[in-house]
Amino acid sequence: MKKIIRRCTRMVSTKKGMYITLALWFLLAGFLTIAPSSKEYETTNMEILPEEAQSVIAKKQIEKHFPGDNTLTALLVFHNPNGKIDFEAAADVLTQIEVADIDGISTIPPFTTMPIQAQQQFASENLSTILIPIQLDGNLESSEVRAVVEKLIAIGGKDASNYMFRVTGPAGIATDTLALFSQADMFLMMATVALILILLIVIYRSPLLALIPLVASGIVYLVADKIIGLLGKGGLVISNETLSIMMILLFAAVTDYSLFVFSRYREELKQTENRFEAMKQALHEVGMPVFFSGGTVLVAMLILFFTKYQSYHNFAPIFAVTMAVIMLASITLIPALFALFGRKAFWPKIPKVGDPVIKEGSIWSRMAGAITHKPIVSFLFVVIILLLSSGNIFNIQYEFDTVKTFPNDMPSREGYEMVEQNFDKGTLAPTTILLESTHAVTEEQAEALRSILENQPHVASVSLVEQTKFHENLLYELVFDINPYSKEAIDTIEHFLDHQNEWLHAQNILGTLYFAGITADLYDENTYSNRDLVVVMILESLFIFAMLIALTKSIRLPIYMVGTILFSFAAALGLGTFLVDILFGHTAISIRVPLYAFVFLVALGVDYNIILISRFIEERKQHSVQKAMEIALSHTGSVISSAGLILAGTFAVLMTQPISILFVFGFIVALGILLDTFLVRSVLLPTLVILLEKKEKTKQISA
Repeated sequence: MKKIIRRCTRMVSTKKGMYITLALWFLLAGFLTIAPSSKEYETTNMEILPEEAQSVIAKKQIEKHFPGDNTLTALLVFHNPNGKIDFEAAADVLTQIEVADIDGISTIPPFTTMPIQAQQQFASENLSTILIPIQLDGNLESSEVRAVVEKLIAIGGKDASNYMFRVTGPAGIATDTLALFSQADMFLMMATVALILILLIVIYRSPLLALIPLVASGIVYLVADKIIGLLGKGGLVISNETLSIMMILLFAAVTDYSLFVFSRYREELKQTENRFEAMKQALHEVGMPVFFSGGTVLVAMLILFFTKYQSYHNFAPIFAVTMAVIMLASITLIPALFALFGRKAFWPKIPKVGDPVIKEGSIWSRMAGAITHKPIVSFLFVVIILLLSSGNIFNIQYEFDTVKTFPNDMPSREGYEMVEQNFDKGTLAPTTILLESTHAVTEEQAEALRSILENQPHVASVSLVEQTKFHENLLYELVFDINPYSKEAIDTIEHFLDHQNEWLHAQNILGTLYFAGITADLYDENTYSNRDLVVVMILESLFIFAMLIALTKSIRLPIYMVGTILFSFAAALGLGTFLVDILFGHTAISIRVPLYAFVFLVALGVDYNIILISRFIEERKQHSVQKAMEIALSHTGSVISSAGLILAGTFAVLMTQPISILFVFGFIVALGILLDTFLVRSVLLPTLVILLEKKEKTKQISA
């Protein structure tokens, strides 16, 4: 691999190779314009649980015994905030929906033909709200669900002068989620590009230097997006959440690697007149570290193939493709673009042969001297900060009610809260319970089991809704008296699973209970998400450790690098969750945030450590441990700090989104990158190396 990379970088560092490289990239990008975009295949309606999850098995068994129950619920909410709701108005809307004969709707309750007493069963006790569930075909694509819901809204809201009409439930929420992400992606791209451009110009005061990474990012984005689009056409499920984060990762990583390349290129231009020779020498030193940096991120993404929770598993192919394209670009496209412009890329501060590589008395020269000459004080100072920050990880609370993480004025959330305020909260998402027995169940046994279930904590009601011909399979509907998305409801499902055999045995029923519905899904999501976090943390740490051994040819240095970055992650998660609560009122976070944050903080954090340690190893050939680290810090401090600021700012763009999981994830990753850039990479890792590595005699290299 090393020989291939060296050969590739030497080829790019020639005038002919530069033009060939650029031509190939532009031809590839041009050819792929005919391919579909990944956006054409994004969805909010993906199966996120593995086949062996109990709720997935439950759905299959229910469909087996009661065919046609594979549906998606749209809850029509009619609400009068000033008094009683008009039943005739609601009936008129249902009539119009029936007449419209909308494709995708499988079942509409016979509300319009019911007497008023029967209609009132759909109303709240104070008669201010009517809730009518409509069943959609469960096999509809996200775009098709959205089309159905939009038609329902158009009909229901047409004459809604005396009442409020909202569509909520799984179908309404999925529709609004898709709309939110569709709006978010375009804004995210524009905001990301603008932020990177501004930061690069402010930091380096060079227009071309700011534009080159963005041109590279645009080409890489087009290629990666089209390849993912082709995978989507081939059947790959693509979630909109994944695409949003993928775009941020791409622009951030390409910009980072551009800075690493140009920083060493500028250094070599001060020693070599020929721009191609300067690039050749620059890539000889940073080509492998930059490629390995991308490799650590790629490995982190490939590790996600070992997860069972599909929200994580779905990241693996999409991010792996993205990182593979970025890695290739880092040693071909990016160097070719800088070589094309040569010294002009740095205008107006054009580097000249003979200019000092590092200015005497520069900020990073002074900091490097202070840190390396007082390593114990610096080490203890950072360790105390990180320990205090890490302590809050034991206080983290998780939010399972995803609707509560969306904007207050989102229509499906408004309808959701109308239902929550006027009905049993469990009405929002009833739990379906299947009794699958080996023999006919008597009426007494069925009623006794229903009574047992109804008398469990947090249960409002249980009703027998359907049974098979010979009474061996029974279907119950359970409504909680608490929010079905709450931790308490999820714990109740666990209680059901733990005690089902006891209850069945007490009634002499030989069979199994299956639990399906939102709450049962959340129980499985929680279980598999916790399992996946442990698996990913272990495997990613081990794989990255192995890669670092291959790069550094050392055992001790990778231990320092992986250990400090894990410490940094714990501090970022602890401090981040504390601050989003104090500053922004997010008292709980999505259960997916810790794993997302771990994958990105560890993979991207190791990038900076690789650049520092690679320079340290290079200088160690001629200097003592302390002096080599001082030189490495002096030379890499500026570019890594700049890269860290830009990377943190890029992820912070996610905080502009009205979607809580993206907001919190963006904040924690941005904070973690800043901690890693200015404390871990700048202080903790260097001082750890100085304190633990023996100060052997300088290893002189032959002339």
